[in-house]
Amino acid sequence: MSDDHDAPVRLLVLGAGSRGGQAYAGWCLDHPEAARVTGIADVDDERLGAVGDAHGVAPEHRYTDWRAALAQPGPWDAVVVATPDRLHVDPTVRALELGYDVLLEKPIAPTADELDRLVAAAKDHPGAITVSHVMRYTPFFKTLRRLLQEGHIGELQGVEHAENIAYWHFAHSYVRGNWHRTEQSSPMLLAKACHDLDILRWLVDSPYAAVSSFGDRRHFRLENAPAGSTERCIDGCAVADSCPYNAERFYVEQLAGVETWPISVITNDPSPAGRMRAMRETDYGRCVYRMDNDVVDHQTTSLRFANGVTASLVVSAFTSQNTRVITLMGSHGEIRSDLETGRIEVVRFRDSTPDVAGLPASGAVGFVEQVPEDRGGHSGGDAGLMADFAERTRQRLAGLPVEAAPSAFEESLESHWVAFAAERSRQNGTIEYL
Repeated sequence: MSDDHDAPVRLLVLGAGSRGGQAYAGWCLDHPEAARVTGIADVDDERLGAVGDAHGVAPEHRYTDWRAALAQPGPWDAVVVATPDRLHVDPTVRALELGYDVLLEKPIAPTADELDRLVAAAKDHPGAITVSHVMRYTPFFKTLRRLLQEGHIGELQGVEHAENIAYWHFAHSYVRGNWHRTEQSSPMLLAKACHDLDILRWLVDSPYAAVSSFGDRRHFRLENAPAGSTERCIDGCAVADSCPYNAERFYVEQLAGVETWPISVITNDPSPAGRMRAMRETDYGRCVYRMDNDVVDHQTTSLRFANGVTASLVVSAFTSQNTRVITLMGSHGEIRSDLETGRIEVVRFRDSTPDVAGLPASGAVGFVEQVPEDRGGHSGGDAGLMADFAERTRQRLAGLPVEAAPSAFEESLESHWVAFAAERSRQNGTIEYL
């Protein structure tokens, strides 16, 4: 490990995909004074070469297997684990054994048993794992938490939270993509909304007490395939012009000028020919009604916290926008907000007119907080996470006291236990007490 505490933190990145290779390693390119990538591992030779070249990683520190990368200590100060969901626990355990701090992509683990295994391994390494619950690092959610703590709406009573995935995003990631089968990744609520379960816990500032959940795979099923549709969107599908999930229209035409996510997921060659090859050869060109997906596409979860606050969490594929919309209801007012626009409206009951006969209704907005819209990946959360992780690693290397990360492993566990409980509730029709 480096002894020069003013030098950039050196990182080994396991997984060179959209999270490891683009979001986390990409941040290092923009902030070379803070961190640099000195090792990279990925099973895809093209991605490995591209990310390795972009960061000037020495050939001997480019690996096609994370095991080889962690066979022994290397020229890095910390490890980023951004492998597929089912490959999170083993490399994290090994990195801890070698004495490294770990930035771990969410979800922590895909099953309760795997989570238990990592909890046991982490007992001797408190504070060493930072989970990429990036929402805690966004200006948007930090502003919501501040407004609650300042008492603008009195005592919090309830929360309505909607995770609007957007129809095209859901089709890309959860019907055709890496998270379309539970056995290969994790339950949809865990894969997509452990962020939301974590941020609700953070905002309410009380442990979870009970959960019930309902949801199913309702739409993306073979019996809903339109007449005349085909195995692939480019096979002469009779409804190609009217189907909102037409892969050729989305990947080849609408995103013609995009080469990063989601195009970087379907192909390493973003040219028109490379995109068409993906339409012919990968799941990303298949009809959404003919995939072997099994994850839910709409789920509603009811939550109760130990302090009596209740919350509803709706996670849905069937939205036009890709955003999170949250309403915080307090004893003296409410906060209405939208992550995508960054607009936060604070309504104080004392300033509004009752909505009764003969009176002009007025839900007067007391004031508005506008979070800047140009915030980067995950509304600024990716950059905030990386800056915090790099700085805390630097402090540790310098022998200085290090505060717990906002998304420390120990803080992040509860969201996963709740997600597993919600899945049990969904499958068994039970109320799960925590």
